[in-house]
Amino acid sequence: MQDGRRLENEQQHDMGIHEMNEHVWIVDSENAKARIDKYIAEALGEDASRSQVQLWITEGHVKVNDSQVKSNYKLGAGDRISLLIPEPAAVEIVPENIPLDIAYEDSDVIVVNKPRGMVVHPAPGHPSGTLVNALMYHCKDLSGINGELRPGIVHRIDKDTSGLIMAAKNDKAHTSLAAQLKEHSVTRRYYALVHGNISHDQGTVDAPLGRDPHDRKLYIVTDRNSKHAVTHFTVLERFGDYNLLELKLETGRTHQIRVHMKYIGHPLVGDPVYGKSKGLKMNGQALHAAVLGFVHPTTNEYMEFTAPMPDEIEELLALLRSR
Repeated sequence: MQDGRRLENEQQHDMGIHEMNEHVWIVDSENAKARIDKYIAEALGEDASRSQVQLWITEGHVKVNDSQVKSNYKLGAGDRISLLIPEPAAVEIVPENIPLDIAYEDSDVIVVNKPRGMVVHPAPGHPSGTLVNALMYHCKDLSGINGELRPGIVHRIDKDTSGLIMAAKNDKAHTSLAAQLKEHSVTRRYYALVHGNISHDQGTVDAPLGRDPHDRKLYIVTDRNSKHAVTHFTVLERFGDYNLLELKLETGRTHQIRVHMKYIGHPLVGDPVYGKSKGLKMNGQALHAAVLGFVHPTTNEYMEFTAPMPDEIEELLALLRSR
């Protein structure tokens, strides 16, 4: 493992080293004039948000050439950035009496119809009010494989995506369900309202997904540092400038449906990140996880569940049908 002095002596550029919670980068010419908070946030990816980086800068945990700077500092080629991440405070997730729409429950697994606007597990900016907080109050016991922040969580759906999600109540069930997800044997079908009129009734998007190098919170279709991603779709209804689709996931990558639909020129209605600014308005993407099926981890029987479309999407469909 290199230390900061050796990195400088060898004049290696734009590389990060990691000694426990310390990170060091030497800025290359391509990143000259970039804001330091944006640079660090992109370098760390999912490990830290830009607001978290700004807080570290304010608290003096970030230095450039051994001097403290402000969040709007513009980097220069050859600058040496050092970040010493402070030890995290103890995490305590509090069970909360939040109503749950339960589709199925037994001693091994629980299937919940998650409402739009609910985050699945605690994260920076969302310490409470999550599905995990609700599950901890309702279930008492959840699997611990994914750690303290994500007890019982086997898979996720986005905050503004509604629909079915399963959680494991013990480690045996968690291992079984996770294996099924990895093998792509879990049935996951979604409904989505998209912009535009797709010329064919069925299709498949087979395009690898990876992080956007310009904004690491976003995903794009790319061959660089990407993962295989396949989405099958069927047009259920046509409304001129809008189509209602049923989508089946063969893989389950982050933002997969949202990015794939944008890629083929039919982004989701209401998508604040990958969508269009004009047309029908909705607070969050019109995407619903309608069908979830898996083999029960104890009985080995196949089980499948369906959740009705949320009111917000039904109202948009009613408006389109009335036209």
